Amino acid sequence: MGLLDSVLGAVIQNASQGHGGASAAQGGGGLAGVVALAAQNPQLIQAVLSLVGNDGPVGGLPGLVARFQQAGLGDIIASWLGSGANQAISGDQLSRVLGSGPLSQVASQLGVGQTDAANQLAQVLPGLLDQLTPQGHAPQGGLGQSRDLFGMLGGLLSK
Repeated sequence: MGLLDSVLGAVIQNASQGHGGASAAQGGGGLAGVVALAAQNPQLIQAVLSLVGNDGPVGGLPGLVARFQQAGLGDIIASWLGSGANQAISGDQLSRVLGSGPLSQVASQLGVGQTDAANQLAQVLPGLLDQLTPQGHAPQGGLGQSRDLFGMLGGLLSK
């Protein structure tokens, strides 16, 4: 079983034990939303982790935060990293934040167009970043390399 399978297994086990949150489609981006999307498209979780890893196309989490702030949406990503409720984001907003280069990479990984990729990311990114920052703040050095994030997420979700 691969590392991604282990992470998804931990997500599903945790949700089946009643630890899920609001669905991503409702803007909560909670664990249940992550589970639903991961079950439908495991490549999406891999694409998101590749995006937010320090080795990703936007400069990791610090680069992503900077892009959100430049787009005037810093409060949205701050809600995902903080300990409160996650604010929703639209695919169009996320497209403006990411730009065509990084979004094109994600779309290629997922085998879909950029609009579909942005919509899928908008559903899963809030909940996943929330799970990766359980203390309510982003680590100063970023989240680490994308391959390390799989293990980190698996450890968080198996608790």
